[in-house]
Amino acid sequence: MEKWNQNIEKEISLLIKDWLKQKGKTQKDLRIILKAGSDRMPALMEVLKEKYRSGGLAELAGVLCDIEQRWSESNSTNEEEKKAEDPFGQLDLLLEEIKEDCNT
Repeated sequence: MEKWNQNIEKEISLLIKDWLKQKGKTQKDLRIILKAGSDRMPALMEVLKEKYRSGGLAELAGVLCDIEQRWSESNSTNEEEKKAEDPFGQLDLLLEEIKEDCNT
Protein backbone atom coordinates (compact mmCIF):
# COMPACT_ATOMS: atom_id res chain seq x y z
CA MET A 1 0.00 0.00 0.00
CA GLU A 2 1.28 3.42 -0.95
CA LYS A 3 1.80 5.73 2.02
CA TRP A 4 -0.26 8.88 2.35
CA ASN A 5 1.57 11.75 0.68
CA GLN A 6 0.82 15.26 -0.55
CA ASN A 7 -0.07 14.03 -4.02
CA ILE A 8 -2.67 11.60 -2.65
CA GLU A 9 -4.01 14.29 -0.32
CA LYS A 10 -4.34 16.75 -3.19
CA GLU A 11 -6.17 14.20 -5.37
CA ILE A 12 -8.53 13.17 -2.56
CA SER A 13 -9.19 16.83 -1.71
CA LEU A 14 -10.14 17.63 -5.31
CA LEU A 15 -12.30 14.52 -5.49
CA ILE A 16 -14.11 15.45 -2.27
CA LYS A 17 -14.73 19.04 -3.41
CA ASP A 18 -16.15 17.91 -6.77
CA TRP A 19 -18.21 15.17 -5.11
CA LEU A 20 -19.73 17.57 -2.58
CA LYS A 21 -20.57 20.04 -5.35
CA GLN A 22 -22.18 17.31 -7.46
CA LYS A 23 -24.25 16.01 -4.53
CA GLY A 24 -25.29 19.49 -3.42
CA LYS A 25 -23.68 18.90 -0.04
CA THR A 26 -21.32 21.00 2.03
CA GLN A 27 -18.19 20.33 4.02
CA LYS A 28 -20.39 20.68 7.09
CA ASP A 29 -22.54 17.76 5.88
CA LEU A 30 -19.42 15.67 5.45
CA ARG A 31 -18.07 16.74 8.85
CA ILE A 32 -21.23 15.53 10.57
CA ILE A 33 -20.97 12.06 9.07
CA LEU A 34 -17.21 11.78 9.56
CA LYS A 35 -17.50 13.21 13.09
CA ALA A 36 -14.60 15.52 12.34
CA GLY A 37 -13.65 18.32 14.72
CA SER A 38 -14.24 21.01 12.11
CA ASP A 39 -15.80 21.43 8.70
CA ARG A 40 -12.57 22.91 7.32
CA MET A 41 -10.89 20.80 4.66
CA PRO A 42 -7.72 20.08 6.70
CA ALA A 43 -9.81 18.57 9.52
CA LEU A 44 -11.83 16.49 7.05
CA MET A 45 -8.65 15.33 5.35
CA GLU A 46 -7.22 14.26 8.70
CA VAL A 47 -10.16 11.91 9.27
CA LEU A 48 -9.89 10.56 5.73
CA LYS A 49 -6.15 10.15 6.21
CA GLU A 50 -6.79 7.94 9.26
CA LYS A 51 -9.23 5.83 7.24
CA TYR A 52 -6.59 5.47 4.54
CA ARG A 53 -3.95 4.46 7.08
CA SER A 54 -6.21 1.82 8.61
CA GLY A 55 -7.15 0.08 5.37
CA GLY A 56 -5.71 1.81 2.38
CA LEU A 57 -7.59 3.06 -0.62
CA ALA A 58 -10.19 0.28 -0.31
CA GLU A 59 -11.10 1.43 3.21
CA LEU A 60 -11.31 5.06 2.12
CA ALA A 61 -13.46 4.18 -0.90
CA GLY A 62 -15.73 2.09 1.34
CA VAL A 63 -16.24 4.99 3.72
CA LEU A 64 -17.09 7.36 0.87
CA CYS A 65 -19.48 4.80 -0.66
CA ASP A 66 -21.24 4.42 2.71
CA ILE A 67 -21.63 8.19 2.94
CA GLU A 68 -23.00 8.30 -0.61
CA GLN A 69 -25.53 5.60 0.34
CA ARG A 70 -26.65 7.47 3.46
CA TRP A 71 -27.10 10.70 1.55
CA SER A 72 -29.01 8.91 -1.17
CA GLU A 73 -31.36 7.29 1.35
CA SER A 74 -31.78 10.59 3.15
CA ASN A 75 -32.71 12.38 -0.08
CA SER A 76 -35.34 9.80 -1.03
CA THR A 77 -36.82 9.97 2.48
CA ASN A 78 -36.94 13.77 2.31
CA GLU A 79 -38.70 13.64 -1.08
CA GLU A 80 -41.31 11.22 0.29
CA GLU A 81 -41.87 13.46 3.31
CA LYS A 82 -42.34 16.50 1.06
CA LYS A 83 -44.90 14.62 -1.01
CA ALA A 84 -46.76 13.57 2.13
CA GLU A 85 -46.73 17.16 3.43
CA ASP A 86 -48.25 18.58 0.22
CA PRO A 87 -51.86 19.28 1.26
CA PHE A 88 -52.90 20.16 -2.30
CA GLY A 89 -51.47 17.08 -4.01
CA GLN A 90 -54.80 15.26 -4.08
CA LEU A 91 -56.68 18.41 -5.08
CA ASP A 92 -54.38 18.85 -8.07
CA LEU A 93 -55.18 15.31 -9.20
CA LEU A 94 -58.91 15.86 -8.74
CA LEU A 95 -58.76 19.15 -10.65
CA GLU A 96 -56.96 17.43 -13.54
CA GLU A 97 -59.63 14.71 -13.68
CA ILE A 98 -62.41 17.31 -13.69
CA LYS A 99 -60.70 19.19 -16.54
CA GLU A 100 -60.35 15.96 -18.51
CA ASP A 101 -64.03 15.12 -17.94
CA CYS A 102 -65.10 18.59 -19.07
CA ASN A 103 -63.05 18.31 -22.26
CA THR A 104 -64.60 14.97 -23.27
